[in-house]
Amino acid sequence: MSTPAPHALDPDGQPPLPPVAMDYARTVTDWAQAPLDASITATPDQTYGPHRLQRFDVFAPRGAQNAPVLVFWHGGGWTNGYRQWVRFMAPHVTALGMVLVAPSYRLAPAHPLPAALDDAMTLLACLQTELPAWGGSPRRVYLAGHSAGGHVAAMTALRRQAWRTHGVADDMVQGCLPISGIMDLHDPQPAPQSLEERVYTTVLRGLDPLQDAVHSPLYWTAGNRVPFDLSMGEHDSARVLRSNRRMLPLLQAQQATASLHVVAGLDHFHTHLQLRDPACPWYAQLARRVHAHTEPA
Repeated sequence: MSTPAPHALDPDGQPPLPPVAMDYARTVTDWAQAPLDASITATPDQTYGPHRLQRFDVFAPRGAQNAPVLVFWHGGGWTNGYRQWVRFMAPHVTALGMVLVAPSYRLAPAHPLPAALDDAMTLLACLQTELPAWGGSPRRVYLAGHSAGGHVAAMTALRRQAWRTHGVADDMVQGCLPISGIMDLHDPQPAPQSLEERVYTTVLRGLDPLQDAVHSPLYWTAGNRVPFDLSMGEHDSARVLRSNRRMLPLLQAQQATASLHVVAGLDHFHTHLQLRDPACPWYAQLARRVHAHTEPA
């Protein structure tokens, strides 16, 4: 597998990543260079706000009409990442008859939380009017993402009051399928120089540390009406394993259905890398979720 030039891998000069995360970034960036089949209509670099990161790419089956839509946010610890990291999924999502939307969003430390959530809500409001242009239905939208992107997807699905504030229709989101999402930002004693400490020094920069709960999906499950399919790897990070296991019973106590899928043998990064395989069970799970929904006439 070829290695992209540094400027292609990280054109913005984002903060340094740990070696294992850098290997993941090289892989998905390399995969993004593969040409797309003629059956896919790609529309890159669409805007949903004035900031240069308030952009999204669209991948639609050619000739799509009223198709279900998957919005998938990239990971990167809220400080790193590119929407191109999602592009390799386009052939498999469109093969399901779905439109794929891959957004970027403002990143810390320049834009600490809740900037990413604000961007997600603004994006949904934009998509309500724009999706029909690509053959997507604004009433059949599913949210997903990997790692920090899974956190963004879950927060977006759960913050129904924020939907109303941003003008997002109550019947827009039909499911949420976060992958290795970080569902609880709280850590009572984060180790120095750890990723957990970076949440407080960078991702929540300038906020009272007690705001960690406000920005954690775990604490917003009450009254949820969006079906959730959580997934993570058997060897995922400790905070992903712990927070998803804690979140499941809270979701199951609500009106909507909820499930948790633990993928044997996979770590935090391979839960996303596995999606290069069209036979990956996550795609079947997505298809089942879409087929379970009947759009009102």
